[in-house]
Amino acid sequence: MDLADIGVTGLATMGRNLARNLARHGYAVAVHNRTHSRTQQLVKEFGGEGTFVPSEDLAGFVASLKRPRRAIIMVKAGAGTDAVIDQLAALMEPGDMIVDGGNAHYADTRRREAALRERGLHFVGTGISGGEEGALLGPSIMPGGSAESWEALGPILQDISAKVDGVPCCVHVGPDGAGHFVKMVHNGIEYSDMQLIAESYDLLRQALGVTPSELAGVFREWNKGDLDSYLIEITAEVLEQVDAETGRPFVDIVVDQAEQKGTGRWTVQSALDLGVPVTGIAEATFARALSGHPEQRAAAASLAGPDLSGVDGRELVEDVRQALYASKIVAYAQGFDQMAAASREYGWDLDLGAMATIWRGGCIIRAKFLDRIRAAYDADPHLPTLLADPTFAGALAAAQESWRRVVTTAVRIGVPTPGFSSALAYYDGLRRDRLPASLVQGLRDYFGAHTYRRVDKEGAFHVDWSGDRAERPA
Repeated sequence: MDLADIGVTGLATMGRNLARNLARHGYAVAVHNRTHSRTQQLVKEFGGEGTFVPSEDLAGFVASLKRPRRAIIMVKAGAGTDAVIDQLAALMEPGDMIVDGGNAHYADTRRREAALRERGLHFVGTGISGGEEGALLGPSIMPGGSAESWEALGPILQDISAKVDGVPCCVHVGPDGAGHFVKMVHNGIEYSDMQLIAESYDLLRQALGVTPSELAGVFREWNKGDLDSYLIEITAEVLEQVDAETGRPFVDIVVDQAEQKGTGRWTVQSALDLGVPVTGIAEATFARALSGHPEQRAAAASLAGPDLSGVDGRELVEDVRQALYASKIVAYAQGFDQMAAASREYGWDLDLGAMATIWRGGCIIRAKFLDRIRAAYDADPHLPTLLADPTFAGALAAAQESWRRVVTTAVRIGVPTPGFSSALAYYDGLRRDRLPASLVQGLRDYFGAHTYRRVDKEGAFHVDWSGDRAERPA
């Protein structure tokens, strides 16, 4: 039997398309699925695309792989992943590689990598973005794991990844859980990006009384400039869609309850642990949660609200475009701050410019804008925040009047814009010379003797609030 170069187990849509992508690039691909009929169906439908080596069980799957073995798991994250890893590990030999291409939590990946490393096996947590189309035609790939595993896997993964200007959208992100962490943050930014787009649509539609198809033209025009991106492109497509059954705009027949698979929530939880304010991602996650409580919204439907009239439509479209771009800068800046903090915490040594590079193609947040982020980190790899980069600082300065008018207008007419509002509040908070945290510290010291530091001398201090109110060193 001819041995396969690499294998894929788990042949749902993503796994099947990834296997086809590998085969199309000339690799012999071992394929396996718990339900063998799915393996047979893949070979029957797409066997002409390349060389597939099917197996009925995992033992046969492992036996069909060249050494060192490279096996990609494409199964649902959680206990099922652990079960497949355990089964594969029992059949493998030192030096073999298990690649988890699902949306695993990075902490699980760190645990699995450490456990398999003790057995001489390489575990490679790998973020893959681009959906089913990306998996087939070229995704953005974010592999973690050891440098040794990258040497064996890297050329294959870069070969099948998306390319922008001839550059693969795949680099070795870093050790253990780095790949899945970066993919998690990618998804968190994706949440924020979509929320900002939805707020733009909602504010314009509510304020101006225009139709979704008219707004499709606005987004198409926006996609020719600074906002050029995959998400803006497909927003126009979705807004233009008409429901065949009712003749109504597609967006009006979709239930307004946004679902989530957990990566946005993971991003926020991780940011809290790291002490990084990712307010845009948090608001986007909470907005989905709010949409998922129709019973509360129905009970609150009679609450008083303002009049929608009195909006100058001539200015609002351009103002919203500017606010969307400015808020997008903030969302990405927060995501990159989170990756930088995790890199320090876990010793990953992430190349933030490279992360921007591999997100330029294949993935959901791909955008022209990412070239500017890459350039910012090329100019200063230790940039404390993207907002301090001269290009982005200039863009924010140019947009801020429009940004403030948009938030003011939304508040005045009662259209919720948590993404725009939180981004502007973050911008204003970051640029302040002094924040009211000094009062917070005073309150904490009063009720809990938590102490405080002074601006004019070293050390921690406490005031005897219930006694003589004298300050003493803590």
